[in-house]
Amino acid sequence: MVRTEDSRPPAGRRGRPRSFDRATALEKAVMAFWERGYEATSVSDLTRVMGIGAPSLYAAFGDKQALFEEVVRAYDERYGSFGVRALAEEPTARAAVARLLREAAAEYTAPGHPHGCLYAHAATNCTNAEVEEFLRGRRNATIAAIADRIRAGVAAGELPEDTDAAALARYTGVVIQGMSQQARDGASRQELEAVAEFALSIWPRT
Repeated sequence: MVRTEDSRPPAGRRGRPRSFDRATALEKAVMAFWERGYEATSVSDLTRVMGIGAPSLYAAFGDKQALFEEVVRAYDERYGSFGVRALAEEPTARAAVARLLREAAAEYTAPGHPHGCLYAHAATNCTNAEVEEFLRGRRNATIAAIADRIRAGVAAGELPEDTDAAALARYTGVVIQGMSQQARDGASRQELEAVAEFALSIWPRT
């Protein structure tokens, strides 16, 4: 809604301005959930790392679940968009998946943030059914996007007509999720790149 001059609160009755930078606090929440997972990250953990009190957290972000959903969207924009770009920008389905896997190897092991994928790690031991479903939906959307790109490759004659797009996309998803866990366990970028190349070696050809 556009605030008009007449709809502004009278002087002296306006709410107190935030004493923290919302974007900075959100980024710190991204790191906390990414490192610990949803279940293991408490509200007290969040207020500590974000540098704000619980009332400020609730006022700015809602409850823990609402904050987490915003965290996932922020993660997608800053850290997880490489897959979307790869599927959209590469000229063939194989090139798109190759780029996706190679960039996953780089992103999942990059310094400066927790290793692996937030989607996979945040779901560990999660008992919140709504959060589980939210994350499952995100992971399945990625697989569906890969399948669509493979089907487009089949239609364009890049892949054999009998290519099982759903199975190949699911296989790619399994590899990506496995790479995420391996990164959490200490695998290097070079080791994950080798996994990516092995996965691509079975890619069907016309």
